[in-house]
Amino acid sequence: MSNQQPSLLIERIVGNTAVISMNNPPANTWTAQSLQELKHKVLTLNENKDVYALVITGEGQKFFSAGADLKLFADGDKQNAAEMARYFGEAFETLSAFRGVSIAAINGYAMGGGLEVALACDLRICEEQAQLALPEATVGLLPCAGGTQNLTALVGEGWAKRMILCGERITAEKAEKIGLVEEVVEQGNAFNAAMSLAEKVANQSPSSVKACKTLVQAGRTMPRAEALPLERQLFVELFDTEDQAEGVNAFLNKRKANWKNG
Repeated sequence: MSNQQPSLLIERIVGNTAVISMNNPPANTWTAQSLQELKHKVLTLNENKDVYALVITGEGQKFFSAGADLKLFADGDKQNAAEMARYFGEAFETLSAFRGVSIAAINGYAMGGGLEVALACDLRICEEQAQLALPEATVGLLPCAGGTQNLTALVGEGWAKRMILCGERITAEKAEKIGLVEEVVEQGNAFNAAMSLAEKVANQSPSSVKACKTLVQAGRTMPRAEALPLERQLFVELFDTEDQAEGVNAFLNKRKANWKNG
């Protein structure tokens, strides 16, 4: 990725929350550059102990993200397709593994890879006018950035098949009803709602959040007989952290905890 290229992602930190805005008008489409940028930014944020949460949104009022620009695949170049699939996978899997809490502030259309980046987040807040879809099969493709797996994990096989196999586009209201998003807000309010939720994360021990997130996501693939012992193991391992003693003593002394994230 050349240093001469303008950034397609805007990043800033507000308190203990990092904000990444997709900025590739008019539809905030993903490119090889922006996918590599996202991976790099998340890995860097993982090393910043002052960051507890991450909010992702789209610049502009119409699109959260329309996914990949289909012109990238018009020539049928298989090698290019393989490279883009790898970039998508690496970026969104890195996002899913972010040690803090990631929140998608869906401020407009979320299509294809635009919905997949939201699916890679821990939580999703959606504006009432937004529409969501995974329409790849309509153009002879398929969701290759975790869409088939993450959508199914959230909404179940039936609705995943309706959206992917039938190409069904759904409203924000329907998305909330089926569990695809956790909250629907008025137009223009997704970002503020996401930031308010992110502020709540700062009240939680970052060490505990990381362990809890690991356990919740492990439930997607790990048998319950293995997940329950792991739960107990990670509970005991928290006693190796500064945050464990700080949290308990802050509660007993009726004061606000001063987290060290370690």
